[in-house]
Amino acid sequence: MSNLILASQSPRRKELLQQIQLSFSVISSTVEETFSPDLTPHEVVMYLARKKAKEISNQYPAHYVIGSDTVVAKDDRILGKPESKEEAKEMLSMLSGSTHSVYTGVAILHGDAEELFYEKTDVTFWELTSKEIDDYIASEEPFDKAGSYGIQGIGAKFVKEIKGDYFSVVGLPISRVNRVLLKMGYLQPE
Repeated sequence: MSNLILASQSPRRKELLQQIQLSFSVISSTVEETFSPDLTPHEVVMYLARKKAKEISNQYPAHYVIGSDTVVAKDDRILGKPESKEEAKEMLSMLSGSTHSVYTGVAILHGDAEELFYEKTDVTFWELTSKEIDDYIASEEPFDKAGSYGIQGIGAKFVKEIKGDYFSVVGLPISRVNRVLLKMGYLQPE
């Protein structure tokens, strides 16, 4: 087993870490993703990222453990994964022709050392027609995605503008993760 563990079942996060050629193991966290409704979106993602990483770090304290969580927020209202076609349509209609924010929180734990941070990326959608929304929902892509869309998939065609870290919207700000792993001593500077 690698000394670096990704505490996530997300195939997108796994692909992103592979993209920067890190050797790691995947052990999915089983914590419930519950949080206080008083938390702001950035507090939610950091809280959940730490909760996920802590569960796995408690089992493997000598390893570096990465936990992460991503939410889509419109006017500070968190939009989770849709549970129905109607909910997906409501979310996509809300995002149509406007700007929303995607927050990704990351916790990297190693023994007693802990680095916790988040990235906020603003995403602006084109004005979407009802047909575009219905066709997208029919693709089934929205159903395992926060905010009902995947920027790395078919949902990319809705994106007019992005301000911030694209990879954070996909699920993991890999450049910053790399920098933090350097700072924590997991990676050695070249």
